[in-house]
Amino acid sequence: MDQSQAPVLEALAAHHAHAQTPFTPPGHKQGRGVDPRVLAVMGAGVFTSDVLATAGLDDRSSSHGWIEHAQHLMAEAVGADRTFLSTWGSSLSVKAAMLAVAGPHEKLLVGRDVYKSVVAGLIVAGIRPIWIDPRWDPELHLAHPPGADAFARALREHPDAVGALVTSPTPYGTCGELKSIAEVCHRSGKPLTVDEAWGAHLPFHPDLPTRAMDARADVCVTSVHKMGSGLEQSSVFHQQGDLVDPVALKQCEDLLGTTSPSVLIYAALDGWRRQMVQHGHALFDQALNLAHDLRRRIDALDGLHVHGPEDFCGPALAADLDPLQIIIDISALGTTGYRAADWLRSHHQINLHVSDHRRISAQLTHADDNTTADALHRALAELVAHATVLKPAAAPHIPQPEHLRLEQALLPRDAFFGPTEQVEPAKAVGRITAEMITPYPPGIPAALPGERLDRAVLDYLSTGVQAGMVIPDAAQPDFATVRVVIEN
Repeated sequence: MDQSQAPVLEALAAHHAHAQTPFTPPGHKQGRGVDPRVLAVMGAGVFTSDVLATAGLDDRSSSHGWIEHAQHLMAEAVGADRTFLSTWGSSLSVKAAMLAVAGPHEKLLVGRDVYKSVVAGLIVAGIRPIWIDPRWDPELHLAHPPGADAFARALREHPDAVGALVTSPTPYGTCGELKSIAEVCHRSGKPLTVDEAWGAHLPFHPDLPTRAMDARADVCVTSVHKMGSGLEQSSVFHQQGDLVDPVALKQCEDLLGTTSPSVLIYAALDGWRRQMVQHGHALFDQALNLAHDLRRRIDALDGLHVHGPEDFCGPALAADLDPLQIIIDISALGTTGYRAADWLRSHHQINLHVSDHRRISAQLTHADDNTTADALHRALAELVAHATVLKPAAAPHIPQPEHLRLEQALLPRDAFFGPTEQVEPAKAVGRITAEMITPYPPGIPAALPGERLDRAVLDYLSTGVQAGMVIPDAAQPDFATVRVVIEN
């Protein structure tokens, strides 16, 4: 196919050229009805390009299939059999992938280090999760993707499982052994779905970690807004092989999706794919060189350590590491990542990616350059110089890995929709949680509906909130009470 094409962008340009007069949504009528104070902040171009996909970008009776054409181009660009564009983010895409594989009460093997969107899919569909433990690093208190051996063991114990789902890369940039996991699943005739939300860039440079489609995963979900040039909520999911029915996948996406998709998001996705095919290799040459140099410079600052493959990768750890995720251990400064991230934002207008009890991280993409890298380095040097003002810093009580794994006492759906009450954390020991309790970022639930709470996890969350942890999805984000199931 001609990858120099960008059919959605070209159709949008044609729409502007014909100066059509809409008597359809959106009600702002290409910006004419927008408050000038809004236009002053957002710009007129956003509203001019905010048109309907049908009876706007395309006509009703003789559709030119702009979006379908863009999907074919995207599939070819990443080596998939077919691709679906989504304007509701990977939170929708991963649910569609799950529903296409597993139905109510069917078993799905799921890495326990999943994002909350996967848990939401379990609740919506009534799927029975068979949790696969991540590879824990008890020294650094970090979870890496589960290994192929864990999936093989789970398939022997649960041969009636209908498929598997794994998250790779993690928000910390660590990657699973996807080829081996796919082989394990395929030997049993089970499809593998990969939540590759942080891997939109992986197809476009050979020095980046292995991507899901090359590893022969059956479905791959990617958030283009995270590491690509897509607008927020832009997502794609790719499919290959015959273990997942593409018609069922499309129907599940249609079931969950909106009937008013954003042409703005489609157009940005389309343009990003063309940019990556034509210039991605050169752009990521520059980004990888920048990351290598910045890692060296940050690691040279007193009290800071930039994690590399020597820290995160190995036989019982991660299979690979994305070098564009710069994970910095600041524990030697005597403060927490929470306080450091807040200080950098308020004093240097530097917004970081993940912060936890001992780390901060900076995400580089093809959009970064020496200017942004130097700004980060200067801010971190100032952080080191002013570290004493950030002490003392309360830290959460981190339990051992085996105490972070809770018993799944009920299906997530049954717990979420069952009778509930709010109790104080001290009274929640032994109770079944009815809500997700998710330190964010990175958005991986510490406790999820149907799990039986223990004192170790409750202490971790209580002390974490006191130290600066954010848990926005809890019924009470200050963790004064916990939503639990009323049991007979």
